[in-house]
Amino acid sequence: MKHISILVPKGAILGSLEGSRQLLTQVNDFFRQKDEPPVFNVQLVGLSKETPVSGGIFTVNTDVTLKDVTKTDLIIIPAIDGDLQQAIEKNRDFIPWIIEQYKGGAEVASLCLGAFLMAATGIVNGKRCATHWMAENAFKRMYPEVELVREKIITDEKGIYSSGGAFSYLNLILHLIGKFAGREMAILAAKVFAIEIGRESQSSFVIFRGQKDHEDEPVKKAQEFIENNVTERISVEDLAAKFAIGRRNFERRFKKATNNTPVEYIQRVKIEVAKMTLESSRKNVNEVMYDVGYSDTKAFRSVFKKITGLSPVDYRNKYNKELAFN
Repeated sequence: MKHISILVPKGAILGSLEGSRQLLTQVNDFFRQKDEPPVFNVQLVGLSKETPVSGGIFTVNTDVTLKDVTKTDLIIIPAIDGDLQQAIEKNRDFIPWIIEQYKGGAEVASLCLGAFLMAATGIVNGKRCATHWMAENAFKRMYPEVELVREKIITDEKGIYSSGGAFSYLNLILHLIGKFAGREMAILAAKVFAIEIGRESQSSFVIFRGQKDHEDEPVKKAQEFIENNVTERISVEDLAAKFAIGRRNFERRFKKATNNTPVEYIQRVKIEVAKMTLESSRKNVNEVMYDVGYSDTKAFRSVFKKITGLSPVDYRNKYNKELAFN
């Protein structure tokens, strides 16, 4: 039987915590219905027996506290809420225990913003990790040694797992069920809980806002220029010359400040405007393409799919509010 420790951090988001527990314990019920023994021993593990979560609205009564668990097989870290640096400080006592368990052979999974607490242990350094797309810039700033993958719903690497934003944690739990209880059980759980199994990308959900929480004023002005001139074809050379900075130095400073190269930033700004137009208007794809400064259909579609995971037509069909009710 696999021992699963679902952590109950102070300020955890109740949904990912209880949703995980419910899915995993339901799998045990599936086995019991077949007159087979359960496969998971699921425990809620806290720093104390009672832990306030979801901004103090709820209190979770844990099964055990950290000192009671000397060995576990899988640690699940649910999403945490509020100021992330403060949340990590409040839950710092989990960190040495997670490290010890990982070194002893336990696997570790983070759900959404739980990635911040997992990354604070250092066990993800040099590995891939996913989290909520809204926290991308903060994560890169706090944990530059971790390879953040913005597009992935799930990562699975050397006993470390993570999931993307919000309710995509359900896909990671299904992935873990499939891995440890079999594909048949994962499919059954997906059907019973009406979860779309097999989702791999969160790219189509991302809203690009640009990273402006930095002190490099010429780079900020370059960002604003890009955002205010979406219809124009802007080159890196033009931007560097406009702000009187050598190209290589400009590219270095831009990447350091924004976590994007200038070309990536230009592309993401243009595609974000294209997405909003496809969501809210009846313009066809070519009209939208011209509106954001592209003249090459193949290039536009290639960049659009790279950033969103969908073709422009598929994106429009999925998100356009007028088409949705026709």
